[in-house]
Order: sequence, then C-alpha cells, then structure tokens
Amino acid sequence: MGERGVPLPDGTGETASRETNSRPSTEDPALSDSAEASPTPIRTSEPTGEKPASGESERSKIAKDRKCFILDTNVLLHNPSSLFKFAEHEVVIPLTVIEELDRFKKNNDETGRNARQTIRSLDELRGRGRLLEGVEWNDQGGSVRIHSCDRTRPFSLDLDVADNRILGVVNELHDSGCETIFISKDINARVKCDALGIRAEDFGADRVEADWLYTGWVTLVVPGALIDELYDERQIHVSQIETYASTIDDDGNVLSKPELFPNQFLMLVDEGDESHTGLARILADTGHVIPVTGPRKPVQGIMARNLQQKMALDLLLDDDVRLVTMIGPAGSGKTLLALAAGMQKLLKEERYDKILTARPIMPLGRDIGYLPGDKDEKLAMWMQPIFDNLAYLLSTRGGQSNDADSHTAEQRLDQLLATGRVILEPITYIRGRSIPHQFMLVDEAQNLSPHEVRTIVSRVGEGTKIVLCGDIGQIDSPYLDSSSNGLSHVIERMKRHPIAGHVTLDRTERSELASIAAELL
Repeated sequence: MGERGVPLPDGTGETASRETNSRPSTEDPALSDSAEASPTPIRTSEPTGEKPASGESERSKIAKDRKCFILDTNVLLHNPSSLFKFAEHEVVIPLTVIEELDRFKKNNDETGRNARQTIRSLDELRGRGRLLEGVEWNDQGGSVRIHSCDRTRPFSLDLDVADNRILGVVNELHDSGCETIFISKDINARVKCDALGIRAEDFGADRVEADWLYTGWVTLVVPGALIDELYDERQIHVSQIETYASTIDDDGNVLSKPELFPNQFLMLVDEGDESHTGLARILADTGHVIPVTGPRKPVQGIMARNLQQKMALDLLLDDDVRLVTMIGPAGSGKTLLALAAGMQKLLKEERYDKILTARPIMPLGRDIGYLPGDKDEKLAMWMQPIFDNLAYLLSTRGGQSNDADSHTAEQRLDQLLATGRVILEPITYIRGRSIPHQFMLVDEAQNLSPHEVRTIVSRVGEGTKIVLCGDIGQIDSPYLDSSSNGLSHVIERMKRHPIAGHVTLDRTERSELASIAAELL
C-alpha cells in the first residue's frame, strides 16, 4: 500500500477490540455503543487542526494498537452505522462493495434504505478529505478509506467474481503486514478467508449472546426469615435481598452478588429448607420487592399453569410496565396470555381503546405466492393464530356471559372486529404512525430485525402498552439468528429500564404431545 501513499498500521499492538461473535460488552472501545457515531459529528467536527502536544503520545499509542477492519457489503446493508463502530481503528471499504451498494440503493425495503444511508455517510466523509487516502471521523484516529483490488498481484481465487475481489483487498492488506480482520455476515466468505490464513469475524456490535440472554427471573438463596417478612409485611426493600441473597447456577453451585434489574422476578429459596420458597418482583419506581401471588380470578377464563406464566400475567396486568417481552417454545402460552390480558384491560377495565395485533409476514418453508382479496382477506391466513386464540378466549368468556346479541365465539369476534375494538394490522404499514391508548401485541417478533423492532416500539404513543413475544429458537428469516434478531436485541437493551419487563417461559402447556415435540424434535 506504500505505492499509493497510504499509511498502514503496524498491527503490533495487542488487540483493542473484542471478538465480534462474543457476548456484547460496553467496555470495548471499538465496538461499544458509546463508540458508535453517525454522520452527524462529521458535519460538526473540524476537518483539520493542530493537536496539543499532550495528545501526541496518546495518538501514537492508539496508532500502535490500530487494526484494519475490512467490511463486507452485507455488513453495511445490515447496519449502515457499522462504518463508525470501530473507534480508533481503520475501516477499509473495497471498491467492489461500493458497486454492490449501488445495485441495492433503489430497493424499497430495508436493504435499500441502509444502502442509501451508507452512501450518504461516505459522501459526507468525502467532503472532509480523499477517501482513497483515508478520512478521519473522530478524535481517536478512527478513519474510513476505499481500496480497490490490485489485479496484478497473484491471487488463488478468480477475481472476476465480486466476492473474490473483496477478498483480494483483504489479502493485499494482510500481505502488507498490518493486522487485518475481515468483517462479514457471509459464512462462506469467512470460510474462504480462513482458508487464506486471514482472520474473519461476524459483525457483532448489535448481537447478543443467546445463551446469556436475560431471562427476567433469577433463583436466590436467602434466609427463611426474609421470606416470612416479605409475605408478612407485603414488601421489603431490595437492599435486604442484595445483602443476603446468592444465586444458583445451572449446576447447583451457589454464587454471590447477583445483579438485579427493575421488574425482575425473584424465586426465593430458604437456605435451610428448600421446600420453603417465595415468588417476588422488584418494583422499578420504589426499589421495593413485593410478593407475586398472581390474579385471584381467571383472566378471561385463563389461569396460570406454572410459575413463568404467573410472572407473565403479573407484568401484562401491570399498567406501569409499558413494554413486556416474552420468549418461550411453541405452546408455552405467550400469545394466549397476552391476548387474555389485553381483553381483560379492554372489555372489563376499559383501560385501552382497542387491541392492535400484528405479526411479520414471514412464511414457513416455500411461499404459496400472492393471496386474493383486499387487505383483510390477504391477512386472514397470516392472522389465523390470532383468530384461534381470540376465539378460544371469547368462548371461555361466553360460558359466563348472558349476552344475547352474540351466541358464538365467532360472532363475538366478528363484532369486535366490526366495531374496531380489535384490529389486525400488518407491520408493513406501521412506519409514520402514532399509536396512543392501545394494547399492542406483536407476535412472532423473533422474525424482526433490530431496526424493525426499533421502528415498531418508537410508534407507541401515550397510554399504550406494547407486548413483543416469540421463540428465538424458531426463526424463519434467513438473515437472522438467535443472537441477531430484534426480539433478543430489545430484551437485552431494555432490561435496565423501569418501564420494561421480561419473562422467559420454558414449559410447553399446549398438550403432552406438543411438550414432548418441543423437547425432543
């Protein structure tokens, strides 16, 4: 690269960025959210300027640890802000990537939007300097440059293939002696890179480790007197729990100093008697711990069948918790519990004006093509699981009702749909909307990207409660997995906020056969 006049990092320093496929850590300056930047600071920062002498040593230290990250097209299409995720390091964009972005920029979907955003960011950087030579975008020395593949250099792969030209750039930089890391979401490209002896990683700035995903509840070993005090006084301060409590891992080992979050459930176990237990929840507003007994009466004819379902109903019926997330296997009761709570709040308590239900249009297996009819007729097949659960709830309620206007569950459901009290909406048309005073349920949210979840949650207006549920083990989107989907993303990002709550349901209650299938198949 010296012939191009481009200074290259020596790559001799110890790595300063985390492995991109490891558990997210906010302590990493290279990939943390605090290091994230957007084109905004590019417009406001000075293009040039003399650095104080005191900063020269710091700059030289950063340069010593500097690495070269080459971004694949799919990374930029997945997250256009990935350009600014590598704080003090150099980001290289192969010229072939620019050509591929040009093909995607006219699309009317999320990939098109991300392609256009990436191109705009590069254009703003171009206004500060030559991208061929590298343009710094922050005070830490982070830079972005564009590099083309030298076809005259020997290379084992066919350079007429676009993906191989990108790898050609990676190979060039690697041979130059700098510490080179190829970032791609294409598994095959990472395998090729490994075959060339070059380090390759998945882009993990917006990934969460599924095995470490927040469950919403924790088992704590406490003195028996503390459990008795909780139920006698009906509340204790969370500091009393933190003083005595210790956690139990999956192997039964006792660990100390548990990290507790707002609206987290506590399964308390007496340290002297394992049969002496209690269930509690941390109140986000006061910092107190209250016992959880569950609703005294059935919720639309539904009673909790296990502890996790009791936790879920507690969050769903709490008006102070504005965002509820639930994950669990098929048949664990996620959608049914959410709709039961929504019907309770709508019909009996009149807390909300309507129930809005939505789910992503994502087929299992091969799509059957376009469906006939208007919007409602097209959505009918996709929303059939919602219809089934609503019909079940209305039939349960109907056994106790003397309403003469509707004798069947189908008639009651048609009446709710006709009056607009229950609305079935595709997520496709949610952008630009504001949704106030509604109970909103987004089913199968594991098929949504982090960007789509952010768009949906940001539509919530005053007085609205939103519920996101799904199974991260059943993802139909080919571009998402258990660590990169939007549901896992919102669970991990919102666990410390007082208006959010989460429960992981780990038992299937649909039927004995469904339970066995979920466990063994």
